[in-house]
Amino acid sequence: MAKNAPRSDLTPIQADKERHRRAALAARAALPETVRIEAGLALVDHIDALGFAPGAIVSGFWPIRDEIDPRPLMDALRARGHRLALPAIVEGDLVFRELTRETQLVKAGFGTLEPPAEAEELVPSCMLVPLAAFDRRGGRIGYGRGYYDRAIARIAVESGREPVTVGIAFAAQEVEEVPEEPHDRRLARILTETGFVVADTREQSHTSGNPAAGRE
Repeated sequence: MAKNAPRSDLTPIQADKERHRRAALAARAALPETVRIEAGLALVDHIDALGFAPGAIVSGFWPIRDEIDPRPLMDALRARGHRLALPAIVEGDLVFRELTRETQLVKAGFGTLEPPAEAEELVPSCMLVPLAAFDRRGGRIGYGRGYYDRAIARIAVESGREPVTVGIAFAAQEVEEVPEEPHDRRLARILTETGFVVADTREQSHTSGNPAAGRE
């Protein structure tokens, strides 16, 4: 099997996802460091357009490898009165623990950091979601483990409403069309360094995507 070919044990849709994932991550990795830094800072320019409800709990993420850095945006949201949370993996699923300036982060899997176990668990109503690839329907390819799909579904059941989901990525990670499986959940919007991509919800098919911008 060729070095960059998808694994032979994948279904056709999973193999197609893997091809898109590898192509988008390669495009991301090719970005110069200065471009990545400037892109992370540029996210803050679009904070007003997020439209999160005052005081809403917002989950962010700690960037790994060459992901776009959402921390400047998260800090700007904190300054506006939002409570922040970071994901932590507990028994195979994501929970969200409060992040404050006093939080002493601990090492976690995948080279990321997370709040310690004693940090308060929060239920975010708004989520900044990392991704490997996206399309203009709000389709998202993650890293293949389904953590966010399950977390979004669980929060929707527990709170009685879908959380507002905003994918955070470089514009270079866009693909023409994300292959979808029944469990996949589309995002309401994608925010890149160039601005917002509002999901086209005219064809939701079998997915449980969020309505497009403006809710919350």
